[in-house]
Amino acid sequence: MNMNPYFEASQNLNKSHPVPVPQSFWELDSNLEPFWNHLQKITDQHFNPMLHPNSSKRRFNKSTSYEFLLRQSFSEVSDVNSIKRNFDKLPQQIQDFVRNMQKRDYPTLIEPNGVCGVGAKQKKEASLLLLAIKTKELNFKNRQAIRQTWGKQGWVAAHRPNSSRGKEGGAFVRRVFLLGKENPEELGVNISELLQQENNLYGDILQWDFRDTFFNLTLKDVLFWRWFSNSCDRTHFVFKGDEDVFVNTPKMITHLKELLKEPKARSTMKDFMVGDVIRGATPNRLSSSKYYIPHSFYKGTYPLYAGGGGVVYSGLLTKRLYNMSKKIHLFPIDDVYVGMCMFQLNASPIHHPAFLTFDFPKKEKGEPCLYHRIMLVHKRSPQQLIKLWADMNNTYTQCKDMPLRS
Repeated sequence: MNMNPYFEASQNLNKSHPVPVPQSFWELDSNLEPFWNHLQKITDQHFNPMLHPNSSKRRFNKSTSYEFLLRQSFSEVSDVNSIKRNFDKLPQQIQDFVRNMQKRDYPTLIEPNGVCGVGAKQKKEASLLLLAIKTKELNFKNRQAIRQTWGKQGWVAAHRPNSSRGKEGGAFVRRVFLLGKENPEELGVNISELLQQENNLYGDILQWDFRDTFFNLTLKDVLFWRWFSNSCDRTHFVFKGDEDVFVNTPKMITHLKELLKEPKARSTMKDFMVGDVIRGATPNRLSSSKYYIPHSFYKGTYPLYAGGGGVVYSGLLTKRLYNMSKKIHLFPIDDVYVGMCMFQLNASPIHHPAFLTFDFPKKEKGEPCLYHRIMLVHKRSPQQLIKLWADMNNTYTQCKDMPLRS
């Protein structure tokens, strides 16, 4: 009998990779169980077909059953003294997260105009790409810079080597900004009406009635997956990223269209995710860090995951992630949570060096055609986005044949 007290992710092992790859996470040793691990173990046991061979499929075939089960696991945690004893000493964001981590049913305040698949008038083909960008209410400058540069909707021409830019080398693109809600008392102003007017003008705001905090970024993922599953049947790919990234949308379109032409592309799309893959990560135990996760909340290494600054996944995977999220308790770090859902789907993100979530290496800065060789770089201000986009267009002729970083 295998006495290893861990779930094992054997498909994530890569001996050639220079960074140690975690063989396990999600620890199950009952003598050392922190709060999240204990909750998840109870939930996993309910879905284990060996423990419930006759009832699991019948009992949990509806969304309401999943939600009930997640809530029920909280009442079944018999000993959470390790977190209760020190709860008042934890940072406020951890306390707020624990108090609200059971809740996912938040009302939608603002929705985009039209259907997700509609990217232009009289368009018949499906959108290749939906740009889903996490933002906050006050950051109008970021949204406007994205609208004017890499986040334009409609037909977007691709950057194709040895060809002119035309409809034969492009695709339809949609855009949506993902928001929670700020506290008007903390802001000193209520901007709900302004945000509604913004959506009336651009039709690209998706806002829910939950507090927009760093630890609630995971909620944006889950609620976006739900919205996508109900509204975007025909969209091939999703780019999910932050509002302070620069995206080479034409190069990304070219790359995705080439992937769709590959043999067996249809069968591989159900698991497709690409970005800057992070291996061997462990929880940050520094209490002053915004990524701080205390020992009493979670123990173990993190699964393989793609950096949250920007990642691309298929529409098929988006729906599968939503269904899997119904079985996994929310976790404070959004990209780690996506990695947990991927792990349970027995899928792994693909690493691509053209996703630079930690900026360019110093040795590359200043090289000609630098931004033509990437799909994403983090972090850039609204002013930088506008300048970079203009520079990209001005240098297109001389740089269009540059390959992506590899």
